Amino acid sequence: MSLLKRCIAEMFGTFWLVFGGCGAAIFAAAYPGLGIGFAGVALAFGLTVLTMAFAIGHISGCHLNPAISVGLVVAKRFPLKELPAYVVAQLVGAIFASGALFEILLGKPDYVLGNFACNGYGAHSPGGYSLESCFITEVVCTAFFLIVILGSTDERAPKGFAPIAIGLVLTLIHLISIPITNTSVNPARSTGQALFVHGWALSQLWMFWLAPILGAIAGAVISSVFFAAPQEPIREAVSK
Repeated sequence: MSLLKRCIAEMFGTFWLVFGGCGAAIFAAAYPGLGIGFAGVALAFGLTVLTMAFAIGHISGCHLNPAISVGLVVAKRFPLKELPAYVVAQLVGAIFASGALFEILLGKPDYVLGNFACNGYGAHSPGGYSLESCFITEVVCTAFFLIVILGSTDERAPKGFAPIAIGLVLTLIHLISIPITNTSVNPARSTGQALFVHGWALSQLWMFWLAPILGAIAGAVISSVFFAAPQEPIREAVSK
C-alpha cells in the first residue's frame, strides 16, 4: 500500500476511535437510567481499536495514535520518515470525529457542552487528581500500551490475536484512568476534543502530548531491551 492509502486508513481509523469512544462518553455514559458508566466507555474505546485493527491493521498497522507511532519508531518497527504523515492523518481523523460529535450534540435543544470528553488534570480531572498524579498515570498506561502492542505483534506471539490483546489492554487502561485523566494515552484523541472546548482544555493539552509520548518511548525501550527479537514491520504483524 502507498503511504497515501495508509494515511487515509489511519485517518478513518482514528475517526472511528474518537467517534466511538468519545461518543460513548458524551452521549451514553450518564444517560438517565440507562447510562453505560465508566465501564461502558472503557469497552467502547477498546472495541473501536479491536474492530479497526481487524479492518485496517493489514493496511496501515492501525496506530491511530501519534504516541504509538513514535513508540514504534523507537522500537524500530516503523520508519521515521513516515511518522509526520501518520501523525497528520491521525490528527485530521480525530478533529473530524470531534466535529461530528459536536454537530450531533447541537441537535439537542437543551444541550450542555460540559467537558466534551476532554482530558484534564487538577480541577478538570474527573476525580480532582493533581498534575503529578495525572502525568504519572498517562506515562505508565501508555508505556504498558506499547509493551502489549509490541509483544502481541511479535513474530513469536500466537498469530491472529494481536487485535484482541490490543483492544483489551486499551479497555483496561480506561478502566484504570478514566477517573484520573478521563484517559488520553493518545494526543490526537485529546487534541480533537480540546479544540471544541477551548480555554482550559487547550491550556492543559500539552500534558496529553508530553506524557503519552514519553510513556510510549519508555514502553518501546523496555520492550526492545528486555523482550525484542528481529521483527517484521508492524502492519504485517498485526494482520497475521
